[in-house]
Amino acid sequence: MEGDSVVDPIMVSALEHYSYCPRQCALIHIEQTFDENLDTLRGRMVHENVDEESSHALEGVRYERALPIWSKRLNLVGKADMVEFHGNIPYPVEYKSGRHRAGHHESLQLCAQAICLEEMLGVKVEKGAIFWHASRERKEVVFTEAMRGMVEEAAAAVRKMVDERFVPPPVNDKRCKDCSLKESCLPAAIQDKGKTRRMAEKLFVVE
Repeated sequence: MEGDSVVDPIMVSALEHYSYCPRQCALIHIEQTFDENLDTLRGRMVHENVDEESSHALEGVRYERALPIWSKRLNLVGKADMVEFHGNIPYPVEYKSGRHRAGHHESLQLCAQAICLEEMLGVKVEKGAIFWHASRERKEVVFTEAMRGMVEEAAAAVRKMVDERFVPPPVNDKRCKDCSLKESCLPAAIQDKGKTRRMAEKLFVVE
């Protein structure tokens, strides 16, 4: 229909990126920046086993790898690493290469997968799990209403950021230490430049 515009969907993975660091999210999903480090290489190796679509059943549970997922309501699209089907109820499992770490960022991505599955299949998805390959830990996550609200807020924030092509300034804090985009982001250099400018403005007042 003339006048209608097609809005590209947001990747489900962008929600975790945004929750962890909005600038990281913008560099990846707006600037298309991607740098390799040891963590990303490990992550790629871990995901080799779950990135190819496959399906099998074991002891009454059906396992779907690399299952395409989407939500028209939140305009999200992506792939679930693994979805276990217990009867007709899906149970998403997100695979991470590192160790169990504090924070809700990974749980937010998992909850977004659950919301997609609910819309696609018309069933309630109350919980899922995150598996950390390095520490061999598996943690069950219950999708609370508060978490679902955070997913909706993050999806709206990423949508706005992408539409406006806004790249937030660097934070230069403890999050930057192991970030794979540190060399592209240059958080310390950019922040130092800003400090220098502010100092100059204080020293040299133009009448």
